[in-house]
Amino acid sequence: QVQVVESGGGLVQPGGSLTLSCAASGFTLDYYRIGWFRQAPGKEREGVSCISSNGGNTTHADSVKGRFSISRDNAKNTVYLQMNSLKPEDTAVYYCAAGKRFSRLCMLDHRVYDYWGQGTQVTVSS
Repeated sequence: QVQVVESGGGLVQPGGSLTLSCAASGFTLDYYRIGWFRQAPGKEREGVSCISSNGGNTTHADSVKGRFSISRDNAKNTVYLQMNSLKPEDTAVYYCAAGKRFSRLCMLDHRVYDYWGQGTQVTVSS
């Protein structure tokens, strides 16, 4: 069964850090671009960060630049989203997605992603 699974969400205080993981099963991540998206209650889904299949290109939304970083370990079939200096406005369900089309490009357009995880909740609150 082909799927991606997110983990690492939780409750953190403002200014804190979390690392989200995106693990793939049933396929190899090597040939896929990986994107992280988030959706807060009452808001549209937002592209957060992505990394190309070879890791050579990354992109971050303006709202997280300088605070979030993305990396991949193809040997472990896993992509990581390191989130630092978290703010209450970062509270959302975070989704991992894998896309094979134009995989060497980094795009935060949800339409170019094929597989989606179930999401992991991140809550930033004191």
